[in-house]
Amino acid sequence: MASDLPINLPAAAPARAESSNAPESLLSTLRERMVAFAASRYAGAQSEDLAQEVLVVIHQKYAHLSRVEDLLPVCFQILRFKLVALQRKQGRRGEYSQVDLEDLPLAGDAPDPETAYARKQLLTRLAENLRKLGPRCQELFKHKLQGRSFAEIRELMGAEALNTVYTWDHRCRKQLLERMGGRWEG
Repeated sequence: MASDLPINLPAAAPARAESSNAPESLLSTLRERMVAFAASRYAGAQSEDLAQEVLVVIHQKYAHLSRVEDLLPVCFQILRFKLVALQRKQGRRGEYSQVDLEDLPLAGDAPDPETAYARKQLLTRLAENLRKLGPRCQELFKHKLQGRSFAEIRELMGAEALNTVYTWDHRCRKQLLERMGGRWEG
C-alpha cells in the first residue's frame, strides 16, 4: 500500500513529528499528502474538501490511532473511497461532459449579417411587387398584414361570401408569386 502513496515519508520523520508537537504536525502532514494525492487523481478543486472530509472521519472513527504509520494507510484508503464516490456522483450529474459557461459565446437575438441582408432584399422585392398588383390585391394584403381574419376582410371589402375572399387571396398570392419569379426566396 505504501507504493500507492505519492510521497514516501522517511522512517525517522514520524518519530520526530510525534515528539515535537504531536497532533497538529501529524494532521498537517497527513493533510498535505492527501491533498497532493487527490489532486493527482483528477479531483482538482475538490482535493482540499476531500482531505478535510477524510480528516473528519479519522477524528471521529480512528481517534485511537496516533502514529503516522498507522494513520497513513487508513487515510489513503478512505480517500480512495471518497474519490470513487466523487467520480460516481460526477458521472450521475453529467459533470464530465459539461462545458464551462465562460467558454460559450453569448447568443444574440439578432440574425447574422447574411441572413439580415437576405431578409432585407426579400422584403424590398415583396414591396416592389405588391405595388404592381391590382388595388383589390393590395387592399387584401393590407388587411391580412394588419392581422384581420377572413371574416373581417369579407365585411371590409364588401364580398358576399367568405369563399370569395378565399378565392381572391389564392389568386393574389399566385400573382405575387409569379411576379417574384416563381420563388419566395431570392
